[in-house]
Amino acid sequence: MKKTKKLIRFDWAIKTVLRSKKNFPILEGFLSELLRTDVKIESLLESESNKARHADKSNRVDILAELTGGEKVIIEVQCLRQWDFLSRMLYGVSKVVTEHLDEGESYGKIPRVISVNIVYFDLGEGLDYIYHGTTVFKGIHTQDTLVLKEKERSFYPETIDSVTKVFPEYYVLKVDRFDMRIKDTLDEWVYTLKESEVKPEFKAKGIQQAGQRLDVLKLSDEERAAYERHVGDTRDSQSLLHTYFWDGKLLGREEGREEGREEGEILIVKNMDKKGLSAAQISELTGIPISRIKTILRTN
Repeated sequence: MKKTKKLIRFDWAIKTVLRSKKNFPILEGFLSELLRTDVKIESLLESESNKARHADKSNRVDILAELTGGEKVIIEVQCLRQWDFLSRMLYGVSKVVTEHLDEGESYGKIPRVISVNIVYFDLGEGLDYIYHGTTVFKGIHTQDTLVLKEKERSFYPETIDSVTKVFPEYYVLKVDRFDMRIKDTLDEWVYTLKESEVKPEFKAKGIQQAGQRLDVLKLSDEERAAYERHVGDTRDSQSLLHTYFWDGKLLGREEGREEGREEGEILIVKNMDKKGLSAAQISELTGIPISRIKTILRTN
């Protein structure tokens, strides 16, 4: 009888093994199930700016992919834990749009961007565990939907056939809200993201490859040590982030929102520093700018 396989966490995988071409079928499978179309990864996109910014590179991967029908899109997959995550989503997509339009090209050449965000805390208020967002322009008085004119379509690729497709498309997977009831193959992937394991009966595209290639037991001693440090740091940061969020919220009620936010930042930076995390690691885990972190450590 086949056993359930325990895997490395997806947030670690996205920093390491999923960047290897031989493991593209794992990401292809996950994205195909989510987008409900076949996804073929052509390459990973790395820019000079996100190479320079540690948090960008380690927590997100930008993919040039082809969908069923030949449409070329850029898919950004990121996996972060920070309370201003929605703004981080906007930041990530904005960088993708600006970085991958060649100088001199018309704006109509910008490919469609799909932002896939895996969230390991209860972001916002909502009962579902998967959310999909697009941009639609509605008439204030007539309630009609703005559409492209025939002439306007000529300025865009054939696959951009609506105003909605001109703008980024967002998916948010609130993994911790998944109730463990598997209803379809996409739920198999959500289960795997939450539990870091693949059941032998799972049939979702790419998921058994994940079971084979992300097996914790296949890590070298050095890789396992690095992974265990990551898991420990993440567990500690989750606890500190919870303290940061609630303490800042309570202080904000009593002393003003801005002062409460600053007190919360000071609290989490000092606690993480005591645990031996570097300024870059603190910034990566919290979204607090490195310059702000250094100021806090220097003056408090």
